[in-house]
Amino acid sequence: MKLNLFIMFLVAAVALAFRMPPVTKKPNIILILADDMGYSDIGCFGSEIKTPNLDNMARNGLRMTGFYNASRCCPTRASLLTGLFQHQAGVGDMVNARNQPAYQGYLNDQCVTIAEVLQQSGYQTYMAGKWHVGTRPQHWPVKRGFDRYFGLIDGAGSYFGDQPYRPNQKLSIIQDDKVYQPGKDYYATNAYTDHALEFIEQNPKDKPFFLYLAYTAPHWPLHALPEDIAKYKTAYRKGWDKLREERFARMKAMGILPKDTQLSPRDPSIPAWEALPAAEKADWEDKMAVYAAMIDRMDQNIGRVRQKLKELGEDQNTVILFLSDNGASHEDIDGSGFLPSILEDSQKPASDRSSFTAYGKRGANLSNTPFRLYKHWEFEGGTATPFVAYGPSVVQGGRIDHRPGHIVDVMTTCVELAGATYPQTYKGKSILPAEGISLVSLFRGKPWQGHDALYFEHEGNRAIRQGDWKLVSEFPDNQWHLYNLKTDRSELTDLAAKDPGRVRQLEAKYSQWAQRIGVIPFAELTGK
Repeated sequence: MKLNLFIMFLVAAVALAFRMPPVTKKPNIILILADDMGYSDIGCFGSEIKTPNLDNMARNGLRMTGFYNASRCCPTRASLLTGLFQHQAGVGDMVNARNQPAYQGYLNDQCVTIAEVLQQSGYQTYMAGKWHVGTRPQHWPVKRGFDRYFGLIDGAGSYFGDQPYRPNQKLSIIQDDKVYQPGKDYYATNAYTDHALEFIEQNPKDKPFFLYLAYTAPHWPLHALPEDIAKYKTAYRKGWDKLREERFARMKAMGILPKDTQLSPRDPSIPAWEALPAAEKADWEDKMAVYAAMIDRMDQNIGRVRQKLKELGEDQNTVILFLSDNGASHEDIDGSGFLPSILEDSQKPASDRSSFTAYGKRGANLSNTPFRLYKHWEFEGGTATPFVAYGPSVVQGGRIDHRPGHIVDVMTTCVELAGATYPQTYKGKSILPAEGISLVSLFRGKPWQGHDALYFEHEGNRAIRQGDWKLVSEFPDNQWHLYNLKTDRSELTDLAAKDPGRVRQLEAKYSQWAQRIGVIPFAELTGK
């Protein structure tokens, strides 16, 4: 009798086990970062540039219109990777070494990278693309939690190889921890993706992966493939004035911008398009065709990644996040530190493979529609980024969310997605608490509290956003300006004189934050 009862119990237990849902693998996470790409430079944020893969992700995922970066390449990368403000991670300015810990120029040992955290939670960790948060071998990606790496350690370079552009410069294209010599058919955007696909293909079937895919596109120099440039040969003949208006109209029609948003005036240093000589028009059209082609090729490669996920059966269990490291770049290739040969090459047409040029303010003003100013400043044109989140198992699709988010949120988001634990110590060192708030609830369409305030500082440029209010200044003027972003996202009407009490309140909050995270006034830091 007892034996029969045992057998019956065993049969029931087995039956119950077979009815239980299978244990699912943790989601793969892909973080894609564009370089120097403006707010309106992809189709799903208003651009004329063809980005069908990103547009599809946006249509079936989430667009956040109020997401922010740190307004410059390496500070953003330091903050994005660590979930701290860049000063806390040791990259308060650029990667040039300084004695002050917050400005040492590489990731310190008081922070952990997303890769280091997820590695401890069973993830394989991969990176392809631009590093730019530590140039010495002891600071490279494989020393900061990445199992495999391929890409550019430095901040910029030719897309066709490893050509130096400054005196005494050696650019480092690295595979894992060894120097890689590019071949004659090398094109950086394709090469980063080739290695990323290799990493994904070789990933153990029973292990989730984290991939950080940091494209250099569309950072200068303007280098693209002829077949991509050809698509945009006539796309910019209307000129920057008409194209800004067209982007602006699409952004409002899409719901990226409120209907009552105003388009910022053309940068006062840029002439009206119709007043431009024909040769200058042709030069700009050529530069923009190459710039558009770079973004187009990046989107094609994102499509290759998505196709590989589908082939491997991983597409439904992968979350993809896309954003840019700063606003569009106003920089030109001029006499400040470039090799004479590079300055000569900067005079060639951008579509010439041997050129080395940039599109300057004239292109950046279009890329940052509807905002003013650019990379480096803390006005919206410097620090606002398009943000797309896609993942069928996590992200409730077909939505646009206008609430503000920040790059510090990416670490906490990845930690929650991975079911990981953010450490208090790592390799015997105390780790600073993460500053971000996970976006997973927002992704799922559930209540999300968000931040009390967001803070920004780069080379003396400062800002704080609390709710709809933003207080911002630029160096060396250091004059506070106050905007209500709900009614004035383009920052055109300064309310500081009308609301001095709010200015004082926000300035006090900013000062407390700056002191806490180690900001040194830029004049004091540089002696200028």
